[in-house]
Amino acid sequence: MNCISGLAKVLLVFNSAHGRPGRVGRVLGELGYEFDIRRPGEGDALPTDLSPYQGVIVFGGPMSANDDHEPNVARIMAWLANVVQANTWYLGICLGAQMMARHLGAVVRPHEGEKTEIGYYPAYATDAGRDLFPANMMVYHWHNEGFDVPPGGELLMTGDVFPNQAYHVDRRIWGIQFHPEVDDDIHESWLERAAEKTNRPNAQNPDQQRAGRQAFDAAFGEWFAGFARKVLSPCGVVSSLSTQDR
Repeated sequence: MNCISGLAKVLLVFNSAHGRPGRVGRVLGELGYEFDIRRPGEGDALPTDLSPYQGVIVFGGPMSANDDHEPNVARIMAWLANVVQANTWYLGICLGAQMMARHLGAVVRPHEGEKTEIGYYPAYATDAGRDLFPANMMVYHWHNEGFDVPPGGELLMTGDVFPNQAYHVDRRIWGIQFHPEVDDDIHESWLERAAEKTNRPNAQNPDQQRAGRQAFDAAFGEWFAGFARKVLSPCGVVSSLSTQDR
């Protein structure tokens, strides 16, 4: 892309040995990014100097953001201060959003009625989120905890079961509770590895989830591609947003 010198780079941090960038990787690749993949739970170091990176993405995982005994959680939580201080954008997906929210002082907790969101559920843009999210959208979830909006942040999407679905802080730090990276291959691998979790309260069974993919995934994917062009672009689109949008 001619708006940057050289190839832009994104740091991808996975909370499991099996994590893959999926659709998120394909969309960012089309924007001109190359990737540096780290798995701290597998022993990979996390760079404290983030100046080589235009962005950082922390993906989801089966653990809790409160599980400080988990090596990946402890390492990422200690490292997030470097991200907050850096001149990069940040996207937290599910656990990644919860970790950043907790780092910034918010609470991460299970649903008070012990419900989960595993499958496709509606999310709704707030007034603050309407420039980046549709008024309502079916999104793919796999979680049993949610985040409070961190101090200084703004709620961008809400939901019926977990009320906080997306937030931003200073239009540079983004957290979403759902999983735009999930494509057909990733979805089937999750259903195979964790099928027993689809029996949890409010979870959808595998057949319901597959039907949801057929019905909702195309629009979900189109949304993420547009979101990425607007706020994750190596051309610095985020910095050109008008002050009234900040």
